[in-house]
Amino acid sequence: MRTVVTGGAGFIGSHFVRRLLAGDYPPLAGADVVVLDSFTYAGHMGNLEAVAERPSLTVVRGDICDKSLVSGLLRDVELVIHFAAETHVDRSIADATAFVQTNVLGTQNLLRAATDAGVGRFVHVSTDEVYGSLDTGSWAEDAHLRPSSPYAASKASADLLARSFHRTYGLPVCITRCSNNYGPYQFPEKMIPLFITHLLDGRKVPLYGDGGNRRDWLHVDDHCRGIALVAQRGRPGEVYHIGGGTELSNRGLTALLLDLLGMDWSMVESVPDRQGHDRRYSLDFGKASDELGYQPLVSFTEGLARTVRWYEEHREMWEPLKKRYEKHVRAAAGG
Repeated sequence: MRTVVTGGAGFIGSHFVRRLLAGDYPPLAGADVVVLDSFTYAGHMGNLEAVAERPSLTVVRGDICDKSLVSGLLRDVELVIHFAAETHVDRSIADATAFVQTNVLGTQNLLRAATDAGVGRFVHVSTDEVYGSLDTGSWAEDAHLRPSSPYAASKASADLLARSFHRTYGLPVCITRCSNNYGPYQFPEKMIPLFITHLLDGRKVPLYGDGGNRRDWLHVDDHCRGIALVAQRGRPGEVYHIGGGTELSNRGLTALLLDLLGMDWSMVESVPDRQGHDRRYSLDFGKASDELGYQPLVSFTEGLARTVRWYEEHREMWEPLKKRYEKHVRAAAGG
């Protein structure tokens, strides 16, 4: 099976590739895997180091907006897993241009090329943020899309495009929407790796507002296993939620991280809340459970402790990336 994984050098995409090539998803075993990644700041070859020498892996540096490149890569492809995206909400608030370019136009380019090439299955990986904020209960897959940030709006737009290519052209597309991911190799701009690496460096962590924003947390291994199940058995045209089943406030999560690293609240500073900050997300993943047999297997207590240990033991991997990223942010701000 020839499989193309876009964004396969990023946090979630590389985890999927490593697990796939390790044989952890038996129905997809034996695949020839092509990773297409533009290797922006968040994607790098270190994430694929463990499988870089596998003869069944080909890595292509390129942009999903490149029509000729994408068209060539998708010939004779049975499966596309589309992870590639601009994802950081704060950067989308500062400038949404790259988010529209990659998440909307890039996805459209992939969908068009996949349709023209007769790709056997296309899994579009999305996020719970497309729904906006929820006071109580959990979203089902047919909930209205009410994105709050430019990032979430760009992902909602891509979801609608994916659905339209199934309805209009018959492309066998499935859409997955996940909770907040965490785990090893995550780029240190997101909350968990940012807080861990700040604390390891003796720096205070920035807690938005009153810290009461609530999120469901999903280990990347559970997420990727859910995506593999959708790739195997998901019904074309359908949306599947992949959740973690652990809802915490940002303040509660901060307390857990402080405890794991033996620190106290003197290491926390309150910062002004993010513009348009959604208060709460929660996914009902009963559909994926009933149809595909999905359940999260990594307990949050175990997964978070393992994640902290990974950052403690792999400073050589994240420290240079974080320094370059922070230098870029300062330069962009004129500092």
